[in-house]
Amino acid sequence: MPTDVEVPPLGESVTEAVLIRWLKSDGDPVARGDTLAELETDKANADLQAKVGGVFRPIKAPGDTVKVGETIARIEEGTAASTPAAASKPAVASYAAVPKAAAKSEDLAPAVRVLSEENKLDAADVTGTGRGGRVTKEDMVNHLAAMASQSSNSPGGNGAAANVTTPAPAGPKPAPEVKKQPEVRQAPPVPAAEPEPGFDDQGIKRVPMSKIRKRIAQNLLLAQQTAAILTTFNEIDLTAITALRTKYKERFQEVYGVGLGFMSFFARATVLALRAFPRVNAMLDGDDVVYHNYVHLGIAVSTERGLMVPILRNAETMSFAKIEAEIKRLAGAARDGKVAIQELSGGTFTITNGGVFGSLLSTPILSPPQSGILGMHAIQKRPVAVGDKVEIHPMMYVALSYDHRLVDGRDSVSFLVKIKEYLEDPARLMLEI
Repeated sequence: MPTDVEVPPLGESVTEAVLIRWLKSDGDPVARGDTLAELETDKANADLQAKVGGVFRPIKAPGDTVKVGETIARIEEGTAASTPAAASKPAVASYAAVPKAAAKSEDLAPAVRVLSEENKLDAADVTGTGRGGRVTKEDMVNHLAAMASQSSNSPGGNGAAANVTTPAPAGPKPAPEVKKQPEVRQAPPVPAAEPEPGFDDQGIKRVPMSKIRKRIAQNLLLAQQTAAILTTFNEIDLTAITALRTKYKERFQEVYGVGLGFMSFFARATVLALRAFPRVNAMLDGDDVVYHNYVHLGIAVSTERGLMVPILRNAETMSFAKIEAEIKRLAGAARDGKVAIQELSGGTFTITNGGVFGSLLSTPILSPPQSGILGMHAIQKRPVAVGDKVEIHPMMYVALSYDHRLVDGRDSVSFLVKIKEYLEDPARLMLEI
């Protein structure tokens, strides 16, 4: 008797997903625990595992929107078979009949599929550099550019190089004072620029928003509409932190197997500052103020699919090494689309680092229902007054955006000053004073 493969619960408030791709083909043998498919929700990607072993029979096709609890495939008893069972649904048989190249095209992301269809290009001809050999948008654009280049440079192509001819030999006794004028040649016509792949003749391209991008847009708009967001700024002299990292980063790597970055210092300083100013770690629920005796610290990570904020749960209990290891693990999982749904929810405060992209100053937007977000920025060497002298120090502007309905100016400014004090004097950070 076949076993239904259903879309599992995907987290709070998530009711549907998009079937990105099957990792098994029709008729393939599967074992319990094998990954069958990749699903995209409006929060993260999720893998779908087999609960039993047998023969895989897909029902839904890549690109389909599926509901939580919906049957999207079946696993039949037995071993692999080359053709679908007679009792399979027509949709299964139809899917099984699709050639391998076409099936590869169906597994494409929406933007890549559009390029493939508009340019009548078989995805099977494109070398994929994505995870598992998946064809990415960049792969498709590069392939099309290479095709255009080969076409223009081939015999009979659009790009014609000027023909070089050898001048006729001069007579045996040319007059020495007479110089032959160079032959004037007409420059070859410049070929008309071809439209970029995916754009129409008017230079316009439409690409559907991903579910994650839609959710990001909704959350940002919600934050702007429901919170009284205000931002306060300060700057931090990172001389002491930089010296500490330079002195101990190699030993830290040897002992803990992870690099010593700036983020662990900022995370630890944030935890201690939140302890001193608990309203910044609180949130509003109707007419109630909800306080937390823990810090679930969100760390914003930029991915190809949009900004994601994995959560370091109970960051107040973490050592520097644990913070660095968790940030590295969660950031990698987010970029690979493997972060779990529960690792993206429940944060009480967030840190975002625009400095990795060169941002000197910004006003970060809250992640509802949180009441505060700390923005880090690029480190720049700037002249600063030290006593009666001017010295060059590594400086960073920091920003705290907060919900002014809950956090007043005194607490917000004092919170940022506290972080500054901890980072400019790391001994206070280590001693938690």
